[in-house]
Amino acid sequence: MLLDFSLYQMVSIALVFLWTGFVRTGLGFGGAALGLPLMLFVHNAPLLWLPIISVHLLFFSGLTLLNRLHNVDWQYLRHSSIYIIPPAIIGIFGLVNLPVLWLNGFIYSVTLFYGFTWLFNRGIESHHVWSDRGLLILGGYIAGISLTGAPLMVAVYMHNVSKYKLRDTLFVLWFILVSMKMTMFVALSVNLHFLTALTLLPIAAIGHMLGLKAHNAIMRNNLLFKRWVGGGLVVVSVLGLWQLYSKHVQDSL
Repeated sequence: MLLDFSLYQMVSIALVFLWTGFVRTGLGFGGAALGLPLMLFVHNAPLLWLPIISVHLLFFSGLTLLNRLHNVDWQYLRHSSIYIIPPAIIGIFGLVNLPVLWLNGFIYSVTLFYGFTWLFNRGIESHHVWSDRGLLILGGYIAGISLTGAPLMVAVYMHNVSKYKLRDTLFVLWFILVSMKMTMFVALSVNLHFLTALTLLPIAAIGHMLGLKAHNAIMRNNLLFKRWVGGGLVVVSVLGLWQLYSKHVQDSL
C-alpha cells in the first residue's frame, strides 16, 4: 500500500506514526485521537488507517504490559467494561457500514471538541455516577467507530483509578477494545493492511520509546502540553471539515 503513495506522502505518514507512538506512551492515551485526523489528510479512508493503528496498539500495549499486569485495577476495569463494550461493538458496525464522508466528518468533529477543551483548559469532568456511565457509553461508541473515544473514558478513569495504576489499566482497556475491533474486522472481511502496519512498526517504535522517556516530563507539564496540542487539533479539524465541505459542494454541482 505504501508504494501507492508519493515520497512526500510517505514522509508525512512516517512523521504521523512517529507522533502517534510518542503520544500513546507519553500521555498513556490519545495516539489514535491525535493521529487519525492527520492521517486522513494523506488518505481520507478511515478503514485504511484504523487496522494499522490497531495492530500497533496491540503490539505496544502488550509490550508495555508484559511485566505490568500486577499494576492494573482489574476490579474497576471489569465494572466499567459493562458500559464500554456493547456501544463499542455498535460503533464497529457503524465504521464498516457508514459512508466515508460521514465518518470523516464525525472524526474531525470529535477531534475539534477535544481540541477546544484542551486549548482552553476545559477538561472533560464527571462527578456523578450517571455522568460517568454516560461518558463511558459515549466513549465506547466513539472508540468503536474511530478509536478516538479515549479522552472521554479517561475522564472517568482518572477519578476512579489510582494515578499509579491509571496508565497500565488504560492500556489493558485499549488492548481489549482493539482486540474486539480486529476480530470484527476479520469476521467482516475487512483488509487489515498487515504488511503496511509491519512496515510502519519501527517508526512508531521510535515514537514509543521517545514517549516513554518523556512521560514524566509531560505529566509535570501536562497543561502546557495539552494546550499546544489542543491548538493544533483545532487547526487540523477546522481544515479537515472545510475540506469535506468543499468536496461535498463540488460533488453536488
